[in-house]
Amino acid sequence: MPSFALRELPLELRPRERLERHGVDALNLAELIAIVLGSGTQGKSVLSLSEELVVRFSSLERLIDASIVELMEIKGIGRAKAIQLQAVFCIARKYKQIAIHDKHTIAAPEHAYAIAKNEIAQEKQEVLMVILRDVRGCLIHQEAVSKGTLSEILVHPREVFYPAVRYKAHSLILAHNHPSGDPSPSEADLALTRCLLHAGRTMGIALDDHLIVCPHSYISLCERGYIPARARY
Repeated sequence: MPSFALRELPLELRPRERLERHGVDALNLAELIAIVLGSGTQGKSVLSLSEELVVRFSSLERLIDASIVELMEIKGIGRAKAIQLQAVFCIARKYKQIAIHDKHTIAAPEHAYAIAKNEIAQEKQEVLMVILRDVRGCLIHQEAVSKGTLSEILVHPREVFYPAVRYKAHSLILAHNHPSGDPSPSEADLALTRCLLHAGRTMGIALDDHLIVCPHSYISLCERGYIPARARY
């Protein structure tokens, strides 16, 4: 069956022409996605295909976080279209990350989560990263320091604190992902936190929090009381 391109739609329904005439705010999410896709496939119009994507993932955040494999689960989204969408979504994530950097201050766990989510939430292996702050709580650097198996991270305190020393950080926030999608802390997570708390006291670089992140949720061990109370954020 032939694919249905935007040019085959009635003029008043074509998203490209509507955007040019009325501006981007006149289009809904499905219409914007239709412009990116360009054409439908196998008897399905590009607008129908775009609307199915929006319904399937239920929110813009979930759609942006979708993997190529998940996008290809939609009939009519082949590898080329999935990669095309991923490229656009990657631009959106990078812009979001720049916006976070521009704000500078990390004043709450959700600010740290926004950074960590963009970096490691979609990883299929566990990745440990550090978010470094200055004495005012402003972001100065972020870096992945270790990559483990699906169920564990093998890490030494020196790998965690080396970037903090190099960038002269006042404190750091630790974050790692759970590929299972369940952010509940394991005994290994808690043991690692205790170890790094002790190392931080020795080095004079405070561990302010340890986040366990998933694509749509996270847990802050600071909020859960696993890190001794003090002015962390």
